[in-house]
Amino acid sequence: MIKTTLIAMLITLAQLSAQNNSNLKINNQGNELMDNINGITVLDMNKKEVNLSDYNGKVLLIVNVASECGNTPQYAGLEEIYEKYKSKGFEILAFPCNDFGGQEPGTNEQIKTFCSSKYGVTFKLFDKIKVLGKDKSPLYNRLINNSVTENGDVKWNFEKFLISKDGKIVARFGNKVQPTSDEIISAIEKELKK
Repeated sequence: MIKTTLIAMLITLAQLSAQNNSNLKINNQGNELMDNINGITVLDMNKKEVNLSDYNGKVLLIVNVASECGNTPQYAGLEEIYEKYKSKGFEILAFPCNDFGGQEPGTNEQIKTFCSSKYGVTFKLFDKIKVLGKDKSPLYNRLINNSVTENGDVKWNFEKFLISKDGKIVARFGNKVQPTSDEIISAIEKELKK
């Protein structure tokens, strides 16, 4: 009788252990999905859908941008690093945003014209989005809610997110961190080497 009870207890413990391991795997997969931008679709400036997994194999820097902001001159630094690293598999995805002080009031066409004429921007510009509030884009919801970087809302225009070649969120840089800073350059180079 004691032997049978002991065997039953061991079987129960083994089942509980297996169940916990299974739950752990599910949680890890859930975190992996929340730490990855693959599968998210955005609109380009021409309102054409772009699946971000189309960028797999490239290192990305995602930036919320604005044309009438004190940080707007960062467009020059963004273009500089884009020109330097694009041939090595680097892309910048810029998302105009009017959430901070109404500093991006223009239409997509006006934004595109401003960026190319004032800063010579050649990297990809996307449709204007919301990065705050209930209408926040799914991309930014993912970028600010993951297990890798600091969580919480974007604080201002020109906040930057570094994405690995397989779509994983790698790093987050505040709006005051210049695109050409050692901090960003070293992170980009590290990802490009992988």
